[in-house]
Amino acid sequence: MDLRELGAFLRSRRDGVRPSDVGLPTGPRRRVPGLRRDEVASLAGASVEYYTEVERGGGAQPSEQMLAAFARALRLSRDERDHLYHLAGRPLPSSGGAAAHVHPGMLDLLDRLAGTPAMVITDLHMVLVQNALARALVGDQTGGACQVYRWFTDPRARLLYPEADHAHHSRVMVADLWAAVGRRAERTGEAHALVAELTARSAEFTELWERREVAVRRGDRKRIVHRSLGVLEVNCLTLASEDGRQRLLWFTPVPGTAAVAGFELLPVVGTQELGAGSP
Repeated sequence: MDLRELGAFLRSRRDGVRPSDVGLPTGPRRRVPGLRRDEVASLAGASVEYYTEVERGGGAQPSEQMLAAFARALRLSRDERDHLYHLAGRPLPSSGGAAAHVHPGMLDLLDRLAGTPAMVITDLHMVLVQNALARALVGDQTGGACQVYRWFTDPRARLLYPEADHAHHSRVMVADLWAAVGRRAERTGEAHALVAELTARSAEFTELWERREVAVRRGDRKRIVHRSLGVLEVNCLTLASEDGRQRLLWFTPVPGTAAVAGFELLPVVGTQELGAGSP
């Protein structure tokens, strides 16, 4: 662990990121070549005081989640992200966990969708990052277990959708998980551990898993139950990374439905407070 070098590395990466690279406006009177400390702190969800202390090589060892937030805020490549973890003395996070590396290209696209609810998830349905409108539409889905696990083990996860639609979501999630397991081609690991845990805990999952239906979830039309705006009919569209392990999801209102007016209100309703569902 080398916190002093960690701070120097963060500072060097900050200097190389333009505000426009991360969706921030470029003012005419900037004193620094890249991002300011307060901008990095805001993008990472940290206080300015904390980020400043880390960059100066002081304070406690940053957590795995905080390092992931710094890496995403600074648009680090995978090699740069790995170097950041090594300097902090932290093990590299799993590719399917909440702290997984998000490709900078995915984050760039997410920035360009500021007016559309959007998020990046893994092929195991772990939400890595959301924009503000996605949180307003489906709640804060980051952190904790992946959504397919929540769906089959926590009844609150189903509050986001009408009960009549639950069987459909269960079936397509399991078929998509089969595709992910096959694509990963591993006999052990996080995908198989997830399947084993769900098989032990959910009879519904086990029954669907034994059907061996396989279908990648590339897009869907669904109804979302919003606490303030009612039931919203939306199209959910996806763009997959080259290896298929990450997806950019974005939501659009179905034309001619109440969702069109509802989406216009998303910027003012704030984060939806519901059980964690499954986009």
